[in-house]
Amino acid sequence: MKKYLVALFEEKNISLETSIEAQGESGTNFMTLQIVVDAIVIAPKHEQRKIKDILVQIDFKNGDVLHFMKHLANALAI
Repeated sequence: MKKYLVALFEEKNISLETSIEAQGESGTNFMTLQIVVDAIVIAPKHEQRKIKDILVQIDFKNGDVLHFMKHLANALAI
């Protein structure tokens, strides 16, 4: 999964050091895209498959994959 994510973001010219603003219970949180990728890599396999399926659909439709990653970041925010 990590190879897929790294290749996807390289293809999109998106750095893993890109800052993401996420909303959590404590307010605004800032994290890098790398943190979200690391969380995906340790997620259960069935969640990884679902995330990859969604990213493939977004990419196929030439959508904004970073928007989805921001959505995932909100789930990580505290």
